Amino acid sequence: MDRRTFVKGSAGIAGGLALGGIAAGQDDEVVRIGSDIPYKPFEYRTEEGDLVGFDVDVAEAVFAEELDREYEFVQTGFDTIIPSLNNGNFRIIMSAMTITDDRADQVDFSEPYFVAYQTVAILEGSDVGSVEDLRGQTVAVQKGTTGEAAAQELQEEFDGELTIDSYDQIPGAFNALLNGQAVAVINDNAVNLQYTADNDDIAMLEGEGEAAEEFESAPPYLTLTVEQYGIAFRQDDDEFREEVNQALTAVIEGGRYDEIYAEYFPGEPPTDILLDARAAEGTATTETDTESETTTGAETTTG
Repeated sequence: MDRRTFVKGSAGIAGGLALGGIAAGQDDEVVRIGSDIPYKPFEYRTEEGDLVGFDVDVAEAVFAEELDREYEFVQTGFDTIIPSLNNGNFRIIMSAMTITDDRADQVDFSEPYFVAYQTVAILEGSDVGSVEDLRGQTVAVQKGTTGEAAAQELQEEFDGELTIDSYDQIPGAFNALLNGQAVAVINDNAVNLQYTADNDDIAMLEGEGEAAEEFESAPPYLTLTVEQYGIAFRQDDDEFREEVNQALTAVIEGGRYDEIYAEYFPGEPPTDILLDARAAEGTATTETDTESETTTGAETTTG
């Protein structure tokens, strides 16, 4: 694996760090953050090589501004990111990761910090006008993501009449779409919308879906799921997880979250939904408050 390390703050600090170490031994160390890069607009590099994105800015707000901790991003493949966390290669995962029951069996999650949907990106002018039109076709997804899981659910619904091509990273899936190797990409709405903004040949499949059933207002494009992102921790790191939860809440309640959100997405952020989740008893789940309003477009936008 090409393990490139991205550091914000102290230049060259990564060179003196050990990859392993249990959580208790990391309290005074740089917080190492596992992330699948590129995944625009959540984590990606500029032409100058700088690491930017929504997750990157949230990490800055949480760790540097609230907790006064140094941190660094460690690039890793999404399909192996949880084993890498549990092997001690980094302290946490921030990688547009959806909170799911299966993942919660392997890691602990922070309270949610983002609302997302699984959506379908197609070519402009495509014959695909509904989900049913995907029957008998090939769709592209990223390995290990909830987009892959959503495609597998469709495959079962279609009695196997759906071919799923899984790629290591999301650019490979979109290259397949543009090259005619797939008729659609099933993936997070924010990332799909980023590709539609960057490429006039890509569009979102329209229609109602899960978001319309859960919220008073929903995006104009089809939504296959409603999901929430969380920061993942090893299951022996409860004290640090609580510290991060408190910092996340401060970032959201203090208005910093709104500022970061506005840099990457149109519309209003789903702050009420996120704060409602924090007020609920127990740990975060993938459910959202059905009485809360969300906004349209990319504004409530997984891996």
